[in-house]
Amino acid sequence: MARRIFISGTAGFIGFHLARLLLAQGWRVHGYDGLTDYYDVRLKQRRHAMLAQNEAFAATEAMLEDVDTLQRTVEAFQPDVIVHLAAQAGVRYSLENPRAYIDANILGTFNVMECARAVPVQHLLMASTSSVYGANEDMPFRETDKADTPLTIYAATKKATEAMGHSYAHIYGLPTTLFRFFTVYGPWGRPDMALFKFTRGILQGTPIDIYNHGEMWRDFTYVDDLVRGIGLLIDTVPPLPGARGEPIPGDSLSPAAPFRVVNIGNSDKVRLLDFVEAIEAEIGTKAIRNYLPMQPGDVPATFADASLIQALTGFRPNTPIREGVARFVAWYRDYYGV
Repeated sequence: MARRIFISGTAGFIGFHLARLLLAQGWRVHGYDGLTDYYDVRLKQRRHAMLAQNEAFAATEAMLEDVDTLQRTVEAFQPDVIVHLAAQAGVRYSLENPRAYIDANILGTFNVMECARAVPVQHLLMASTSSVYGANEDMPFRETDKADTPLTIYAATKKATEAMGHSYAHIYGLPTTLFRFFTVYGPWGRPDMALFKFTRGILQGTPIDIYNHGEMWRDFTYVDDLVRGIGLLIDTVPPLPGARGEPIPGDSLSPAAPFRVVNIGNSDKVRLLDFVEAIEAEIGTKAIRNYLPMQPGDVPATFADASLIQALTGFRPNTPIREGVARFVAWYRDYYGV
């Protein structure tokens, strides 16, 4: 019998890729997505339509805040595992509409955790973000580093979900893994992300905004690497205290709960201007560059220590930036017919 996994956010960028991977591996997948209009809903609808071509996929279109629908859906499906990816995304939008982040990321996550303990599932996995490292300056970032200085409400809500997840893992013995993403990119990405904006601007001959005059570094992680890492973590269930076995150096296991935090990043700090040049090279056109100062809430650099995920799964993200950019540009040209 096929294993059953409930994934929130399957019409989103990462949720779509994860669902597609797990369907190919033989899972039964039930998706849950509110299809909000934060960006072009047609892109979200197209993702869901592609997943629906597989008879092992079904979806419910509703908001996480709709607790009755969420509970009925999870109870009817009886998943073995829940992966919670749905969230209000975007660092900059959190400066404009912070309430959306409280509603979706904190209340929505609470509702998902309540469903996970009610089933109960074998493993609850939830998305966090590298943004929780905030004002930290020591790099590469390690899971055991303090993350107490978030710089945006988006980062703060994600840090809150980590704390909420730990409390549920402790109180209910619910095995829980939080994974921190590092600047994910690739085909079917969000239109508000840098690669999407840069590609569109270069192809249209319109200026692209480059913040901090390009003096920024990011740990760009290709989406296929990311979802492969999540897939491998599904069966890497945090053990209960007292059942740990041989310790793994640098592990982030809690001393009080079956709970772990894991970075998923490429461990390759790339300068923003080098990223732009990779897009220019693939398209064959120079960008019109509009250099701007740093935006509020942004950080000059992110850089993951990915040794823990490698120790746990034998895998670490490794797609070179030029290869990943080439795949995105090819998708963009095909999808938009340019």
